[in-house]
Amino acid sequence: MKILIVDDEKRIIEVLEAYLEREGYEIHSADNGIDALKKAKTIELDLMILDLMLPDISGEEVCRLVRKDSDLPILMLTAKSAEDDRINGIVMGADDYVSKPFSPREVVVRVQAILRRVKKAEKKDSISFNKNKLVIDLIKKEVTANGHLISLTPIEYKLLTNMAMSPGRVYSRLDLLEKIQDEGMYYEGYERSVDTHIKNLRKKMEGDPRQPIFILTVFGMGYKFGGTLDAANSPV
Repeated sequence: MKILIVDDEKRIIEVLEAYLEREGYEIHSADNGIDALKKAKTIELDLMILDLMLPDISGEEVCRLVRKDSDLPILMLTAKSAEDDRINGIVMGADDYVSKPFSPREVVVRVQAILRRVKKAEKKDSISFNKNKLVIDLIKKEVTANGHLISLTPIEYKLLTNMAMSPGRVYSRLDLLEKIQDEGMYYEGYERSVDTHIKNLRKKMEGDPRQPIFILTVFGMGYKFGGTLDAANSPV
């Protein structure tokens, strides 16, 4: 599997490269954001380890631009340790976050955990949450909520599956809007129009739309999926 390490500190790249190659990963590297974006487009990557503090463009911007084109798993690596910075990293689309100074072995474990989750999701024909209260058939693109098959528009289905694949991850309205556009769907309106689709999703799939358990609002940030993946779907 191919991993891109993006960091302007040569020593960090060398250390992570040594540890990850020992685990059998093929490592590529970049010491700036522009080079990272080029390699993300030209190399079939499985994961990116991304430092937030880069010499040209910020890691947050790199993450945002990568997220416009793909769902490539991203592990953020940074000296920023404040809670707001960590939250911002997740909001930007990171799958996990490690603060410097770090243990290389911890980074390896986190990389393995992320890739394991991705591999499990890709193999599934369907995923279920909250003891089958919500079931998403990834082959038929059908959704069953509380035992009833519900009719979703293509946009609603795409919004739901993107969030459900990463429970707990916060998506801004812009993130969700870009997910729709990346699928080649015609979308008219501003970021706030996402709220309308979320409202419709809740009406269709939540027992009580006023007290949702699946599509949750994160005030000032956006939305996240609050369902609990059933044990049969969980990574071993």
